[in-house]
Amino acid sequence: MSAIRTSISTTARHCRPSQTAVLSLPTAASRRLSSTSTQEPTSSKKKLKPLTETQKEFLSSALRVNQAGELAATLIYTAQTPPLLSREPHLRPLMKHMYDQEAAHLSTFNTLIAKHRVRPTALYPLWSVLSTGLGWSTAMLGKEAAMACTEAVETEIGGHYNAQIRTLLEMVSEWEAEGYDVGQELTELISTLRRIRDEELEHLDHAVEHDAHKAQPHWLLTGVIRAGCRGAIWVSERV
Repeated sequence: MSAIRTSISTTARHCRPSQTAVLSLPTAASRRLSSTSTQEPTSSKKKLKPLTETQKEFLSSALRVNQAGELAATLIYTAQTPPLLSREPHLRPLMKHMYDQEAAHLSTFNTLIAKHRVRPTALYPLWSVLSTGLGWSTAMLGKEAAMACTEAVETEIGGHYNAQIRTLLEMVSEWEAEGYDVGQELTELISTLRRIRDEELEHLDHAVEHDAHKAQPHWLLTGVIRAGCRGAIWVSERV
């Protein structure tokens, strides 16, 4: 009997390692399955589509002209404010509000221009002189002319931003249809352009509320300013 017990004990000791090995197999398999499961989302993640040369040129042009436009806006308000407030001091909060928003827009595009290494317009000095002259001369003509200037400029700028947003949304739709990821930078750019456009159109509304249409002759003044804006936009996109 003692020999039998000894044999059984020895057999049990010999069985333990194999039992341990068998029990460890599901754990190893689980680790492999877990690793495969973790890797699957990475392999299925959408890729970013490289920009074409045309798209690169469009984005560079958009940032360049937007920066130039916001520079012009800040200079117009800077030149308008002293002569306008000397006769219409109650407009101080409005003029400050519009200037502060334009200054923030300019800061935004200054940052984007530097980040993406886009060349600013070569006509900075010219636009600076013309914008300052436009602001001062319309303010000297009176509140109505100054507001008509804002109305004309913001009408063109609002349409300009809308055109850029439409182009970007078309790009996004095309990429999504092809299964590509849009990317955070482009999504944020569209959101930024929408916000700035809305603030520009808010300025237009303020101008109309403050008698822009009473400027005489309204059609001529706004027509000339709008034509000048269109010309400046066309040139700044290219130079």
